[in-house]
Amino acid sequence: MDGGDGSQGVPLGLYVHVPFCAARCGYCDFNTYVPADAQAPQSFLTAAHRELELARTRVGARPLTTVFFGGGTPTLLGADALVALLAHAEDLFGLDPDAEVTTEANPESIGPDGLRRLRAGGFTRLSVGMQSTSARVLSTLSRVHTAGRALEVAREARAAGFPHVSLDLIYGTPGETDEEWAATLEAALSVAPDHLSAYALTVEAGTALAAEVRRGTVADVDEEIQARRWAVAETRLSAAGMAWYEISSWARRPEDRCRHNLGYWRSHDWWGIGPGAHSHLAGVRWSNVRHPGAYARRCLEGRSPVATQERLSAQQRALEALMLGLRTREGADLGLLDERRRRIAAAEERAGRVRIADGRITLTSTGRLLASTVTLALAP
Repeated sequence: MDGGDGSQGVPLGLYVHVPFCAARCGYCDFNTYVPADAQAPQSFLTAAHRELELARTRVGARPLTTVFFGGGTPTLLGADALVALLAHAEDLFGLDPDAEVTTEANPESIGPDGLRRLRAGGFTRLSVGMQSTSARVLSTLSRVHTAGRALEVAREARAAGFPHVSLDLIYGTPGETDEEWAATLEAALSVAPDHLSAYALTVEAGTALAAEVRRGTVADVDEEIQARRWAVAETRLSAAGMAWYEISSWARRPEDRCRHNLGYWRSHDWWGIGPGAHSHLAGVRWSNVRHPGAYARRCLEGRSPVATQERLSAQQRALEALMLGLRTREGADLGLLDERRRRIAAAEERAGRVRIADGRITLTSTGRLLASTVTLALAP
């Protein structure tokens, strides 16, 4: 971590990766673990507090604009542990007066009392892993919650005073029907979330789902069906007053957008706490060791948990600005493209995949379905 302390005036976010889950979902390839013993979460917590202190010595007293607890299942640690980590971060860095503080939660991992304690401790946003209301789809995904529990948690979060409640959905699970996806969207909208994310299921190598697909016990995903599912989501969510602001995310109002994620897409600074967490400060990016045990040992011994580091070149930063900008409604600065690539962009516009106006290049609805293809065409 030799790249300076970031840029004053650039927003600074904090990400805390909690690597534990009650059970590992069959499709998940995130850096997550079912705790082997009861001491693992406590060792992680102690180490996370230590890394916060390390971050303070590096970054200085820059107030945090966003804090995001992800995973894994952060709420498995209990509300008091999350509130204590947030309080420590506030003591070390300070929080902006309107800081966005989010935790992810699986539906079975939190209840009304925990939600009230999180809200009282400063959390402003809850992101619930709903995925589907179909019991059959949830079973295929190896999810352990019942179909209606996510909706209950959303209502409980509102009752606890959370100003922002988000639901995460997955579409295109093998065997999912059009009717099941439509029912999931209607159920999600029924609890009036101000934010929804919908992701196409991917079969990642090394997961239990990939093994089932390889054995033929579960069909592979169908990209044409997934494209149709996405189109249904865009139509239904738009009709419900939710506007897309990133390829997979919709919000009722601009203030309901996930500001922490926008920080990633706008190449702001952030520090990632926890095993496998990634950080970025002023063009330097690094990641921590992945295993919770190795992470805890390093932090508790006063050693850096960093495993890899790179300083981005000007060309890399420009490419990332293009790739990440194209994910968003605001698009990317046309100035990122040289003359040759502007000609390619013009061809993409004629094909109906991008729109060029006011010095910006943005994806159309068709382009959003082909975002990777369009971005590769425009890359240096």
